[in-house]
Amino acid sequence: MRNLASTLASLSELADGYDVIFCDVWGVIHDGARLYPRAREALLRFRQSGGSVILLSNASRLSAAVKPELERFGLGAADYDALLTSGDIARDFILQHPGMRVFDLGPGNASPIFENLDMRFTAMKDADIAVSAGAFQDEASVELLGPQLHAMHQRGLGLLCANPDVVTSIGGRRVKCSGAIAEVYSKMGGRVHYTGKPHPAIFEQGLAVASKLRANQVRRDRVIMIGDSVRTDVAGAHRNGFDSLFIASGIHAQQLDRHELLTPQALESFFSEFGITPSAVTWQLSW
Repeated sequence: MRNLASTLASLSELADGYDVIFCDVWGVIHDGARLYPRAREALLRFRQSGGSVILLSNASRLSAAVKPELERFGLGAADYDALLTSGDIARDFILQHPGMRVFDLGPGNASPIFENLDMRFTAMKDADIAVSAGAFQDEASVELLGPQLHAMHQRGLGLLCANPDVVTSIGGRRVKCSGAIAEVYSKMGGRVHYTGKPHPAIFEQGLAVASKLRANQVRRDRVIMIGDSVRTDVAGAHRNGFDSLFIASGIHAQQLDRHELLTPQALESFFSEFGITPSAVTWQLSW
């Protein structure tokens, strides 16, 4: 792993060192309301230079549902090579376990993820596994699920977490996601199977897709993960053997405050709270 860059880096400063970009979506490419044009240009320029771009999203929806949304924002098929979501990995998990009885814990409706698979949704008492997908509408909702989580734990029921994000920003409002439920359940001693970043499954699938696209086995040291979350993107890269470019203007923007304050000392202090350091830092993704 490279040491943390002492100055902010643009993608063009780093691009020659990599064949493949794994790129987060929300907070890096768009903010839920608008596309970041400079981010789009950076990905396009990297592809034009011979690199491959694979978007890795912790969305609990399938990539087939996310792609049209990206097109509406203005990110088209020419801007990236492939898209993998946490929902895709959750679907693969159930596909590999035919006949499963699944309890949908919420907060969202998980049925679109598993459409046309050999599985069925059941009550908790009859389930082989529980699934959590989507985001909460309010802070209190997580607490209200406490009794159900205790009942699941008593049954020894595993939880499939289709979105490991603990929080996200929707329209400028921070809301809790499925990862918040998984965090509580794990602290109870419950078994949790995560399908997105920072856990291995989505990265391994991304590496397989990249190797297929490039018609050879892609080396991990030739892949860089670009993301705005220390907990999912930077940690995921670190755990799975990839370099990382941290986007400071995303989910941690309020903690970092302003572009001008991103001195090496301030960054070192910030990352020391997480015990992880990215390979490089920039305010917003640009070429």
